[in-house]
Amino acid sequence: MSDPIVDKIKSNPKYQTLQKKRNGLGFLLTVLMLVVYYGYIALIAFNKPFLAQPVGAGVTSLGIPIGMGVIVFTIIITGIYVKRANGEFDELTKDILKDANS
Repeated sequence: MSDPIVDKIKSNPKYQTLQKKRNGLGFLLTVLMLVVYYGYIALIAFNKPFLAQPVGAGVTSLGIPIGMGVIVFTIIITGIYVKRANGEFDELTKDILKDANS
């Protein structure tokens, strides 16, 4: 069973653009997150002396700010996706729905 509105949306060039942009951004941010996260895990596994270096004269090691950096990086890329999704992707979705209902 086929719905004519769904078929109309899928054939809309704006839908193809939305899908390509959204999937591309999602893939890029996923790869970046995996590189950062697994890079940190690899440092923990293979270079503990590097992460154990003290920062300044205190007792904090280099691993703590790097780990915090991973968390901050995650928040930043989430913000990037949300900003694009709420702006560009929502506008394209509105245009697609307007075209489908006309």
